[in-house]
Amino acid sequence: MRPAELDRLTVAEAADRYVELVRARTLTGALSPSTAEVYARDVATLVELAGADVVLDDLTGEDVDAILLAFARRPDGRKGVAREKGAGQSPSSQARFRRSISALFKHAALAGWVQINPMTRSSVTARERGGLPPQRRALTREQAQGLIGAARALPETAPEQGRRRDQRTELRDAVIVLLLATVGPRVSELVRANVEDFYTNDGVRYWRIFGKGGRTRDVPLPDDVAAVLQTYLERGRPSGADKALLLSWRGRRLARGDVQAVIDRVQARVPADQRRSVTPHGLRHTTATHLLADAVDMDAVRRVLGHGDLSTLGRYRDDLPGELEVAMRTHPLLRDRPES
Repeated sequence: MRPAELDRLTVAEAADRYVELVRARTLTGALSPSTAEVYARDVATLVELAGADVVLDDLTGEDVDAILLAFARRPDGRKGVAREKGAGQSPSSQARFRRSISALFKHAALAGWVQINPMTRSSVTARERGGLPPQRRALTREQAQGLIGAARALPETAPEQGRRRDQRTELRDAVIVLLLATVGPRVSELVRANVEDFYTNDGVRYWRIFGKGGRTRDVPLPDDVAAVLQTYLERGRPSGADKALLLSWRGRRLARGDVQAVIDRVQARVPADQRRSVTPHGLRHTTATHLLADAVDMDAVRRVLGHGDLSTLGRYRDDLPGELEVAMRTHPLLRDRPES
């Protein structure tokens, strides 16, 4: 039920209260800390675009339209994202921002901060927001193999001039790229990983991944990846008390931004005809796309990625050039035809 009296909070006051509530949900495992921070960042952007001192209940559907359009036109300043000059936010970023502020207004309606949820009066459509199908995120097979090949070769590379042995990070960088490209974890799951999360059972190396909502999944590693991981643990990981899997040469747990820098360094070693910039999330798309394209069971792919629902896989499945032609050439009903 809606409260009897309206609480006329400013946009900034409502945002502060809502972000506090969102962050509190991480304590119960309902949200991951990284997801909560995404909500907080989007809500801070809402405050900036709407005006901190504007009363939340005074915002109309037209105001929401203006905010969505203003966000769509903002330059995408994320590191490692190459976009044309003058281009705004990607369609996926726009959709995420809309979800974030929609959740705030839904809570505001229940809490008595607004009489009517202005999102229900918004008329801006996905096409007007620039929401055309996003540029493919998954690397092609050739691009992915180029990146994986460069990662595999890292441990054999000569050390940079002036770099001490204890400052070398080639094995660590190889582990990062190979895990992202073959297992497809969320970047938050990767940087949270600890050495103790990796174990061996019946000769198979597993990674116990702690995912969203407190859920865990045990994913077997490909043999090649497990071998590089073992070499890193034995020879490449700095000794120290920190239990984190991925450490800087100074012994600090890596942050999300450090992972993108590693990918960029490895990409620089990929032949130009196989090279394409990619984010950690793009490598997650790459894992899903190629496992599904190779006819791996959908439920198995869902479990590898840590999704609760098969329908979610559709968002991670990119079309591959020529895949329809290959599928029809190898049609299962036309294989091993009996001789007439």
